[in-house]
Amino acid sequence: MAKVAFLGLGVMGFPMAGHLMAKGHEVTVYNRTPAKAEAWVARHGGRSAATPGLAASGAEFVMACVGNDNDLAQVCTGPDGAFSTMAPGAVFVDHTTVSATITRKLAAEAAARKLGFVDAPVSGGQAGAENGQLSIMCGGDPADYARAEPVMAAYARICRLIGVSGAGQLAKMMNQICIAGLLQGLSEALAFGQKAGLDGEKVVEVISQGAAGSWQMVNRHKTMLADQFDFGFAVDWMRKDLGICLAAADEIGARLPVTALVDQFYKDVQLMGGGRNDTSSLIRRLK
Repeated sequence: MAKVAFLGLGVMGFPMAGHLMAKGHEVTVYNRTPAKAEAWVARHGGRSAATPGLAASGAEFVMACVGNDNDLAQVCTGPDGAFSTMAPGAVFVDHTTVSATITRKLAAEAAARKLGFVDAPVSGGQAGAENGQLSIMCGGDPADYARAEPVMAAYARICRLIGVSGAGQLAKMMNQICIAGLLQGLSEALAFGQKAGLDGEKVVEVISQGAAGSWQMVNRHKTMLADQFDFGFAVDWMRKDLGICLAAADEIGARLPVTALVDQFYKDVQLMGGGRNDTSSLIRRLK
């Protein structure tokens, strides 16, 4: 068992840190809103700390799951950041979805301090975090990954090293590109079926077993048909992620025409007041 710090207790980080505690690790948590850290300790035990640096002091592994590039830089290298107190040889594992640019910058800073750094964004949503069934795509040094993988196993369904630093974030971009297209197609199909007077649930029961089937279809079609959109990753966060994808595509010369279009559709949902709706709310534009 390891001494672990976990920075960021949102809808993903809160249960992820809980799984670490359940597996017997010694866990100290930090959250920008202290009340959430106190609530986590009340539920799971362990300890809370007032700053990222205090949480990371003495930890073998420091996990982070925060909001964006700026948040990650702050918890790593800010005045009270984790890097300032981590001992040489400790490993920082970033579960945040951020740009590959900030990942490479922080990995270089970590290396200069003789720290390990693994970018390890996750997929599986709130349900995956709560059930300990996340898919984790990683970038970094193989030796750092090998040390961190048994710790990440506490909440992973699958965990793989994709390549060097930044590769995990690029893989997560591929994941978000796929999801955006899938959800738009599913939204159009369900809206079409309703207009045609078909029973959407009966249709999905059949087509989900064929070539059109997907996780989104199986897990989201009922709530989409019922106009219920409080079941996972929010539109505001998806737009943040798609912005990262589109910026990376410009940088490497890739074309993402469908992703760019769906990003604008999500903007429509935001303008309809649905920024906190889950990503399946694309169907709202079509009804």
